[in-house]
Amino acid sequence: MSGMHLSKEFFELLKAIGESKSKQEEDRIIQREIATLKKKMDGSSSKGGLGGKLPTIGHGGGGGGGGSGSHNALNQNRKKAKEFLVRLLYVEMLGHDGSFGYIKAVELAASSSIIHKRTGYLLCSCCLAPEHEFRFMLVNQMQRDLASSSILEICSSLIAVTNLITSDMVPAMASHVEKLMNHGSEIVRKKAVIAYHRMYQLDEHTVDRKDLIDVLRKVLCDRDPSVMGSSLNVIESLATVDPAPFKDLVASLISILKQVIEHRLPSDFEYHRVPAPWIQMKIVRILAVVGKNDANASNGMYEILGECMRKADVGINAGYAVIYECVRTITSIYPNPTLLDAAADAISRFITSQSQNLKYFGVTGLAAIVESHPQYATAHQMSVIECLEDRDETLQRRTLDLLYKMTNPVNVQFITEKLLGFLRNTTDEFLKEDLTNKVCTLAERYAPNNLWYVETITDLFEMSGDFVQQEVAQNLMTLIAEGSGDEEEDENGEEADIILRQHAVTIYANLLEKQIAKLPRLLLETMAWVLGEYAYLSEEFTLEEILNKLCDLVKVGKQLAPSTRKIIVSAIMKLVAQAGQCPPQAAKVIDDFSKAKDVDLQQRCLEFQNLITTAPHMLGEILPVDASCEDVQVDPNLNFLDLYVRQAAANGAKEYNKPDDDDDDDEDYYNNYNSSKKKPSAFKMTPYEKPTKPGTFSSASMGGMGSGSKNTFGTGGGGGMSGVTPPPGAYGGN
Repeated sequence: MSGMHLSKEFFELLKAIGESKSKQEEDRIIQREIATLKKKMDGSSSKGGLGGKLPTIGHGGGGGGGGSGSHNALNQNRKKAKEFLVRLLYVEMLGHDGSFGYIKAVELAASSSIIHKRTGYLLCSCCLAPEHEFRFMLVNQMQRDLASSSILEICSSLIAVTNLITSDMVPAMASHVEKLMNHGSEIVRKKAVIAYHRMYQLDEHTVDRKDLIDVLRKVLCDRDPSVMGSSLNVIESLATVDPAPFKDLVASLISILKQVIEHRLPSDFEYHRVPAPWIQMKIVRILAVVGKNDANASNGMYEILGECMRKADVGINAGYAVIYECVRTITSIYPNPTLLDAAADAISRFITSQSQNLKYFGVTGLAAIVESHPQYATAHQMSVIECLEDRDETLQRRTLDLLYKMTNPVNVQFITEKLLGFLRNTTDEFLKEDLTNKVCTLAERYAPNNLWYVETITDLFEMSGDFVQQEVAQNLMTLIAEGSGDEEEDENGEEADIILRQHAVTIYANLLEKQIAKLPRLLLETMAWVLGEYAYLSEEFTLEEILNKLCDLVKVGKQLAPSTRKIIVSAIMKLVAQAGQCPPQAAKVIDDFSKAKDVDLQQRCLEFQNLITTAPHMLGEILPVDASCEDVQVDPNLNFLDLYVRQAAANGAKEYNKPDDDDDDDEDYYNNYNSSKKKPSAFKMTPYEKPTKPGTFSSASMGGMGSGSKNTFGTGGGGGMSGVTPPPGAYGGN
């Protein structure tokens, strides 16, 4: 505990928290600490606040601070006041409520001691929510501190302004912070720039963008490098939104960067022989934003970027970081072949490095180059593949993204094979989904031939069928059904389509040997459809063998989805039609599912049973071979029934005559009704008559109603109201 300046109680608290074995034990420790702090806070309140004699803050807690009024006791209490807030901060950091002590932080922020003031500001910054009312209690204190003659108080207040103010406080603080831009201390000017930018982010109406840009132009020329460096963050933030106001600063930024790389800055800004690497990287990033899609602005950057890359290559990490930012900037600005070659050369050294961090830099940088200049991908393809074998998971994922961007029609087979191999071994569900979408996109975009596409998508179905979209299965079936679609080379195209379908049938027939639980739903449905349509083309399997496999599949597949079961049964029916006979195994499947709970499946089986028993010769017409792409001919006049109608009429059947009062079509009904003025047969379509306005009750009628006489309305009786119809049930009963 030597040199830590901690009380014994505080040290024991930290030790207990570090040695706790579970979250529950940690929570119990913090709950005891909260109870102790509340007792001490109540005791300090009774003594007149933290400025008086704060009692000893310990786990043994009672009320003790003694009555001594010596200066030593007072100094110790001030120390305990600071420790009280630090312990409260630990309570908050570990997820418990310390709001009971916030007011003490506000009080301590007004202390004359800079240590106590900074501690109070720190706790308020970390714990007070943006909408907390205690933030407004600090406005006057921050204003007083900003106007202080002490640099330490000004800096503490500027840090508090950056962390504590809300949009409502900006008008009260803006003028005070703006004055500090011209302060004599460089550390004050630096912090004032940061605070002014924060106020602009909160309230753009109070801190105008134009005024902020003018301030930044002035600060960029500050004599102190640290103040100049603080403006770079703000310039990058504003230029990212709108680079136009900063186009004329390119020459100034290049001049500053040139001074930096020539070691003109004080040696305090060097890091392992690299001059001000953070300032270099920030300026390079600003140049990337300003020079994007701007040839004139980019022309002046080429020389300094190349020189910056050369001088940063000193063999340490800080230099590599500068080179990486230069590479990103080179790929963002208007392209220059010489710089692109230099960037690709630097990236190649990163990728082949033994350091995983540098490999990651190389892969990320090459991805930026390949995105806009894909010709640089070929030279580094094997090096990137080696990164995929690395055990670092982060590097693997970044390499997968790079491989996806590097893919072209030449290397699509090689890269897709690597992606599928990685997909086969991964267990990360999110990575599986991402890789599945990437492989689908690459296969559809760069497939060298249809056979490769069918094999690749089928392998993808097996590995991660649950993540494959329905559209992919539809595209696969459409490709198999329609083929290449070459109209110019009919004979060669037709032969290629037949080979494709034979190959697909062979693949899917072999897959039927696998366990059904390992095959996803979309793959099963695609297999059933392809086998039902093109099983007759197979040279390795007979129709009966494939039919038996499908029957076995649908019988043992109790976990099949209803849609999958329907497609398999439909495929069995197609194969029966192609074979011209219904084997016993298929007949049993149809019979079993004719009693299924699924109405659609039951109807299909019943219709097929009826068809095969009454008109087996029509199976070939109803379920034709390879007719999935045939257009369905629709006869709106039903001319195919003419022969049947004539035969029925010859046998004495009466012709159909449309009835005159047919109201199936409302428009015809109204037209006929208006033209012929015939009375409707079923409904009365005329509107109801408007009710008559009720008359005024007379004294005679009132007397008649209360006399007990049974006068009938409208009959001229003694107390009645003639011509008025009473509502139903108004006088029912008596």
